[in-house]
Amino acid sequence: MSFSGPKHYRVESAKSLKDRPSVRASVTSATDTFNANRSDAYSQIDSDLWRDWARDVKSHALTNLDQYLEQAETQLLANGAKVHWADTAHDALRLLEEIVRDHGISTAVKAKSMLSEELGINEHLEDLGVHVRETDLGEYIIQLIGEPPSHIVGPAIHRSLEDCQRLFHEKFGTPLDDGPDALAATAREALREEFLAADLGISGGNFLVAETGTVALIENEGNIRLSTSLPRVHIALVGIEKIVPRLEDVSGFVQLTSRAATGQPIGNFFSLIQGPKRDGDIDGPEEVHVILVDNGRTRLLADDKAWEALRCVRCGACLNICPVYRQTGGHPYGWTYSGPIGAIIAPGMLGIEEAMPLPYASSLCGACVDECPVRIPIPELLLHWREKAVEKGLTSAIESAGIKAYTKAAERPAIFRAAGAMLRHIPLEAGGRALPILSDWVKERSAPKSSKKSFMQQWKEGIE
Repeated sequence: MSFSGPKHYRVESAKSLKDRPSVRASVTSATDTFNANRSDAYSQIDSDLWRDWARDVKSHALTNLDQYLEQAETQLLANGAKVHWADTAHDALRLLEEIVRDHGISTAVKAKSMLSEELGINEHLEDLGVHVRETDLGEYIIQLIGEPPSHIVGPAIHRSLEDCQRLFHEKFGTPLDDGPDALAATAREALREEFLAADLGISGGNFLVAETGTVALIENEGNIRLSTSLPRVHIALVGIEKIVPRLEDVSGFVQLTSRAATGQPIGNFFSLIQGPKRDGDIDGPEEVHVILVDNGRTRLLADDKAWEALRCVRCGACLNICPVYRQTGGHPYGWTYSGPIGAIIAPGMLGIEEAMPLPYASSLCGACVDECPVRIPIPELLLHWREKAVEKGLTSAIESAGIKAYTKAAERPAIFRAAGAMLRHIPLEAGGRALPILSDWVKERSAPKSSKKSFMQQWKEGIE
């Protein structure tokens, strides 16, 4: 279930477009539904006001992160939870291993958590001999297939109904024409035994409240609640950027995030984890461990421009609206976070060298800005990372030379007009492949026909 790495983006995206046309159809269908639902949900509220508020709260929390993290730790400990700090993925996996060893864990159930994908939790547990089962339906499907998630909210949206019907027929012997409800019922029955047998439940955390030491979780299926309540040990993996100052902040974020992600006024289930079960409680874990994970987040926070990406609430709205993501799905991006948000946090968390060419995997159309519930200026940050890439000499030397030549020609009107006249007589389909700036562009697109007249000629004729 590992990712290929961002460096393979060009190859993997071309392969997806050429060899997997069903992915485009499935992703487009799913994201069209998400977009329509989100648009309707935003229209029901003063979305501009809500999004301004969300931006300001998250920015305040991030610019006072040390203070709020210390407060959250104090409150979590007072609630009876155990708090651990992980600077790196290696640290998080080591802490996980210690808990597994100390408690003799042999089986685990997992709620959907992008941070767990980022850290490689499943693979590590399997190496430790722990049977681990994803319990979100989409995650369950791709675990059975052996794939990583393709989307932040809908991990299996790249798979069609026919794909799932074949999968369940092979795994469970269900009829090939079973509908979505019947397939979900089959998964529910299989997962029920997993929940009852699990020693360990693992979740992420949508928000961590500093004021009360509360881990807040949004879901639609009830699997998170079962994963955090039935097993005797619960581990919550929480990125340090998920902090919010007050419990009342969560009431706004849960509604805004749900509207942005799926178009719902609020998720079907909403859990507030305060700590282990207390005397008199009829259910709940004996121990709750909260692992606060950095893994490159403070490095991103230190960037005077890119830090705004840490406001992200992982709603997936920018993926749904992105014309680039919608063509290929998430796998070609090569790591946990795909689409526009992945392209701006990868350089900060992985390093710009490792993240290339993701900052260029965008048309800069700006549609993502109009949808982001926390107003992350994604196009500006993409340009920021592109500038960094140029400064570090990570872009094509041929492309850089071509742009410099274009710049010099554009500064000299006579040369610019002559070059334009010459290019208008070269078919773009043929000539574009030989030109450094246009070669990659026409490789994946139908080239337009060149105009017989320049823009300036047409402009003069139009005003005469």
